[in-house]
Amino acid sequence: MTTIAQQSRRNWWRIARWSAAAALLCVPAIAMRFPGSGFDWTASDFVAMGVLFAAILAAYEFLAARAPGIAYRAAAVLTVLGLFLLIWLNLAVGIIGHENNDANLMFAGVIAIIVGGGCIARFGPAGMSKALFVAAALQAAIGVIALAFDLGVEGRGWPRDVIVLTAFFTGLWAIAGTLYRMSDDAR
Repeated sequence: MTTIAQQSRRNWWRIARWSAAAALLCVPAIAMRFPGSGFDWTASDFVAMGVLFAAILAAYEFLAARAPGIAYRAAAVLTVLGLFLLIWLNLAVGIIGHENNDANLMFAGVIAIIVGGGCIARFGPAGMSKALFVAAALQAAIGVIALAFDLGVEGRGWPRDVIVLTAFFTGLWAIAGTLYRMSDDAR
């Protein structure tokens, strides 16, 4: 495949990603027009979600540009998708209890490890792998702390939500870390 054809295909996917994010941002605006839809967003909700979409897509573009291979790119997808879901869930409903439960602030440590570890490692595959494995360990520790100290007992899905989401995110970070390691081994 020629360089021009590859570039054209990459541009098409970039346009598709950003367009999908814009379309998703329109869903609550349309749903709010129907009574009883359950959507009651304020302008600040739209701004926050728009900033979150932009940050996550920009982070993916940044990581994908440095991808030495498909394993790194897959790890980048899992990393930014996981970060998006972690932030979104905490803003929308909270993982531990409800969205206003201060215990949810512990997840900022997971985000800081991934972003900070990536910066320190200059987003190289070996450093990203280490950062994701540390994030997986911290994610699991937060879940154990929440369960041990009944930090989300007021939540409707207690303790199921904490157990399921801890397992999900811990697994996601571990898989991404493994893919980054595979990318490093392939170099």
